[in-house]
Amino acid sequence: MTTVSTGAAVRSRRPPAALSVLAIVVAMCGVVIAATATASRAAVCNGYVGLTFDDGPTGSTSSLLSVLRNNGVRATMFNVGQNVQNNRSAAQAQVAAGMWVGNHSWNHAHMTSMSQAQMQSDLSQTSSAIQSATGSRPQLFRPPYGETNSTLQSVASSLGMRQVIWDVDSQDWNGASVSQIVSNASRLQAGQVILMHDGIQNTRDAIGQIMANLTSRNLCPGMISPATGRAVAPDGTNPPPGGGTPPPPGGSCTATATTTNVWGDRYNTSVTVSGATNWTVVVAITPPQRATTTWNGTATWDSTGSVLTMRSNGSGNTFGFTTMFNGNSSARPQIRSCTAT
Repeated sequence: MTTVSTGAAVRSRRPPAALSVLAIVVAMCGVVIAATATASRAAVCNGYVGLTFDDGPTGSTSSLLSVLRNNGVRATMFNVGQNVQNNRSAAQAQVAAGMWVGNHSWNHAHMTSMSQAQMQSDLSQTSSAIQSATGSRPQLFRPPYGETNSTLQSVASSLGMRQVIWDVDSQDWNGASVSQIVSNASRLQAGQVILMHDGIQNTRDAIGQIMANLTSRNLCPGMISPATGRAVAPDGTNPPPGGGTPPPPGGSCTATATTTNVWGDRYNTSVTVSGATNWTVVVAITPPQRATTTWNGTATWDSTGSVLTMRSNGSGNTFGFTTMFNGNSSARPQIRSCTAT
């Protein structure tokens, strides 16, 4: 899997030998799948989520695509360059099935240990392999293990790609059972992205239940916007109002933000709420900074990906998030409102 290292919320790492990449959004591939299923879901979509599968294509890609098609799902496949080169037909099948394809590096190496020139060569080679196989050049990049820094993000940007991590980790790479994968996916909120992997049977077996849960909450699979890194409708439009918007009027409370840890490329923010046990806090993050990980609350985002709405989820009155500098190391998040709910 891919992991963002944070002081307060560290995700487990998967050995380098594990699966390598998941689909990054390709510019509109123009393929429509399961039109009747898509139309029926579209009528009740109050928001969109990004289902992503790393490390393909694999020998199981055709099985995964079959499950996705049967459930009316379009997803983002973050592909490893050498896997695409060795299995061009599988990459082509992804696009033919209506999936979006992104860049997950050439061979799933630890890229933050590379020089800038090595990063450039790796990502460029991968994008070229994907374009050669599918006809579309990736617009999204997911760093192996979620390990990133400002140099890597700058290189990805120079190649026309937006970096995408994830909001929810399915833990499929860590031997999670079908029920555990379904439970983890049930935390998805509008605009968010989940990490899954190509080639894992439990993941394929969980898709139907994941979709049932999303449908019950009027959430639908969407594409990941190259502009914001958030999930939007498959046609690229913003989700309808509801995800990441300010809460309705209610009682007052107070939210205090503190920077708890600072590293070379990111920092952690801790927010403490007083005056309410059930609350909604709206936080603004200054672009090009981008929050990548949240904890102790239920997070949603606006269409820009820069306004975070955090709701209490029973984990107490302190929540936090990790923000990547992305070239701006001086700005800090601003509390817009705190509402008792």
